[in-house]
Amino acid sequence: MSQSAVSKRYAAALFDIALESKLVNEIEEELTVVKKIFIEHKDLNAVLGHPKVPAEKKKQILKDSFGSVSTAVLHTLYLLVDRSRTSIVPDLADEYVKMANRFRGTEDAIVYSVKPLSEEEISSFSQVFAKEAGAASLRVRNEVNPDLIGGVKIRIGNRIYDGSVRGKLDRIERQLAGENRKKG
Repeated sequence: MSQSAVSKRYAAALFDIALESKLVNEIEEELTVVKKIFIEHKDLNAVLGHPKVPAEKKKQILKDSFGSVSTAVLHTLYLLVDRSRTSIVPDLADEYVKMANRFRGTEDAIVYSVKPLSEEEISSFSQVFAKEAGAASLRVRNEVNPDLIGGVKIRIGNRIYDGSVRGKLDRIERQLAGENRKKG
């Protein structure tokens, strides 16, 4: 079974528990932190994935590192240790977020801009592009990228809306290159 399918199964099981205990948002926040730590600390992954480190030692490391998370998240991590699947934690977190978003009718979006956006601008993007995404609302995160030169670039899932000056220049360049190939 592919890692993606496995991640979805564990995420679905955890999501069911979260629904029953009415902790969907809290568990999402916890998984976001856990994912970040797993990505940033490669040595943690190395220890948890090492076959010579006993499972009980791995669980103690997880308890020491993530003792403040909910029992559901901690026990999911323990289960992943028992099944030698701790490498799927980041994917599991991503799948859980997708499920939580579907449940709430929201989508996550990243708005890239040359300068930080105001709350009003972020709210405006959320309202306008929620309809484009087919969602009731968008959770917008703003990332500053001076390479855009001007304008904005919006990423919602795997869709990108590019209204940046850099994007327009790139499109013009491709168009001109295509015309030159036709002539040459």
